[in-house]
Amino acid sequence: MSATIPAEKEITLENMVAQYGAIVLQTPLSKKDFSELAERYPDVLIEREKNGITTIMSPVKKGSGQRESTLLVLIGIWNLRHKLGKLYSPSTGFDLPDGSIKSPDAAWISNDRPDSGEEHFVQVVPDFVAEIRSGSDPLKKLQRKMTDTWIANGVRLAWLIDPYDEKVYIYRPGEAVRIVAGFSGKTLAGEDVLPGFELPLEEMMRGK
Repeated sequence: MSATIPAEKEITLENMVAQYGAIVLQTPLSKKDFSELAERYPDVLIEREKNGITTIMSPVKKGSGQRESTLLVLIGIWNLRHKLGKLYSPSTGFDLPDGSIKSPDAAWISNDRPDSGEEHFVQVVPDFVAEIRSGSDPLKKLQRKMTDTWIANGVRLAWLIDPYDEKVYIYRPGEAVRIVAGFSGKTLAGEDVLPGFELPLEEMMRGK
């Protein structure tokens, strides 16, 4: 008679990525298969590349989670005041024109670009996205994501916030990347995409 493994010891996808980090599936998934996987594991963040390669992400650590939450709260307060669009959390999947399905740390879509609301994932390209680098994220990989995924698919303004080097990389279509170095005493403006919004970069510093 085989022994029964206690429930708390069972191997699940959730505790595997929590313990061992992100998992890259070796077989590309169709959008249908990706959707079924996402529905089966709703508590796990999953992203699909345009070629079908799928990554099951590990949970963010304490510092990264705090910075993500702070950014969302600040944009949320601005958005509630101005009511110019909709803000989306990191758990939201965006079905992009190139076939990839991605979930930025923060995304905002103006009221001028309403979603049909008929699909499992949002099928409108965000006007604005932000990605916050965590300690396990290779910088070059994130930089490629900003240009090859977000800007290439039509995002109007994208921020890559690196709290480790205290730099922000600002991306806009057809423009060279702008870099803000040093967070102390500086703010980041939402420009014409998030008019009137300012992010105090000290809130993105490590230890905050």
